[in-house]
Amino acid sequence: MRSDTQYLLLIILIVVLDFFWTQYLAYRNRKRMSPKIPAQLEGIYDKEEYEKQQAYQKVNSRFGLYTSLFSFVILLFVLCFGVFGWLDELLRQCISSEIPLALAFFGAIYIVNDIITLPFDYYGTFVIEERFGFNKSTKKTFWLDQLKGLLLTAILGGAVLALVVWLYNTLGDYAWLYTWGAVTVFSLFMTLFYSNIIVPLFNKQTPLEEGELRDAIEAFAQKAGFAINNIYVMDASKRSTKANAYFTGLGAKKRIVLFDTLINDLDTDEIVAVLAHEIGHYKKKHTLQGMLISICYTGVILFLLSLFLGNQDIAVALGGKTASFHLGLIAFSVLFTPVSLVIGIFSSIHSRKNEYQADAYAAGFGLADSLINGLKKLSVKSLSNLNPDPLFVFFYYSHPTLLQRIEAMKK
Repeated sequence: MRSDTQYLLLIILIVVLDFFWTQYLAYRNRKRMSPKIPAQLEGIYDKEEYEKQQAYQKVNSRFGLYTSLFSFVILLFVLCFGVFGWLDELLRQCISSEIPLALAFFGAIYIVNDIITLPFDYYGTFVIEERFGFNKSTKKTFWLDQLKGLLLTAILGGAVLALVVWLYNTLGDYAWLYTWGAVTVFSLFMTLFYSNIIVPLFNKQTPLEEGELRDAIEAFAQKAGFAINNIYVMDASKRSTKANAYFTGLGAKKRIVLFDTLINDLDTDEIVAVLAHEIGHYKKKHTLQGMLISICYTGVILFLLSLFLGNQDIAVALGGKTASFHLGLIAFSVLFTPVSLVIGIFSSIHSRKNEYQADAYAAGFGLADSLINGLKKLSVKSLSNLNPDPLFVFFYYSHPTLLQRIEAMKK
C-alpha cells in the first residue's frame, strides 16, 4: 500500500474514532438525565427548575449531536474526495508565493466553514437560548459580532499566520524555535492587553462605581495582600442572562471584570467570595503555571508540526500534488488528535486540582458558605448540569462539579 494511501486511511480512521468516542461520552451524559431530582440535588433545584434544567440539557445535547454529525459528514466528504488538495491546486493557478497562498487557503476554508455553521449559531442563539430565557442579543448585535469576529480573525489571525509561514519557509530546521518565540510573545501581549484591546470591540467595560460592593472588594483585597485598583463591570446582559467574572492580566495590568449579570444575581458577600476564588488562582500561581504549561505545550506542537510540513505523501493524501505548509498543518491537526486527547486529560486533572485549591483559598477567609451559595445561584440560573456522567467529567471538565466543590469546602 502506498504511503499517501496509508496516511489518508489513518487520518480518516482518527476522524471516525474521535467522532464516535465524543458521541459515546455525550450519550452516557444523556443517559443520566431524569425528571426525578437526585437526592444530592435536593435543596439546590426545586422541581420546576430541575425539569427546566433537564429539558435545556436534553435540547442542547441533541443539538450538539446534530451539529457534530453534520460537521463529521462534511469532513469525511472533504477528505475522501481530496477537496483540500483540489483547493490548493486551484489557488496555485493564481498564486505562486507561499504566504499569500496559505492566507488564501485558510481564508477560503474559514469563510466556507462560517457559512456552513452560521445557521447553527443563529438557531442556538435565537431559538434554543431564547426558548429558555437566556438570550438578550438582538439580531443587529448578532450580525455585528459575526462581522467583527471575521475582521478580527482576518487581521490578527492573518498576521500571525503570515509570520509563521514566513519563518518556516525561510529559517530551515530551526524555524520552529523562532516561531515558538514569536507565538509566545504574541500570547503574552494578548494576556496583558486582551481586556484593553479586544473586549471593547464587543462589550463596554466601566469602572465599578463607589459603594458597598467596591468597598467590600477592596477591603478583601487588602486583607489578602492583593493590590488591585482595576475593577470593571462588563455589559454582558446585552447578550445573555448568564453570569460570570474573570481575572486577567499580569502585574500592574491585572484587572478584575464582573459581568453586570453577576452583580444582579448575587449579593455582596457572594460576589466577594467568587472574587476571592479568582484571587486564589493568582496567589497560588495558577495563572503563571498555566502560562508556562501553555508555552511548553506550544513548543512541542510546533516542533512536531515541523516534521510534517515537507512531507510529500501527506500532501498527496489530502489530494494535493505539492508539499506545503497549509496541507501539512491540516493533516497534522487531525493526526495530533489522539495525543491532544491524552494531554487534555492531564490538563483537566490539573485544572480541577487548581479549582479545589482556589476554593480552599476563599474558604480560608471564612467565605466558604458565601461561595457555596453563590455557586448554587449561578448554577441554577444557568441551568447547569449538576449530575453529569463521571467519565464525561473526567475527560472534559476543567472544573469539578458543583457537588464535588461543595463537599470539598464543607470538609
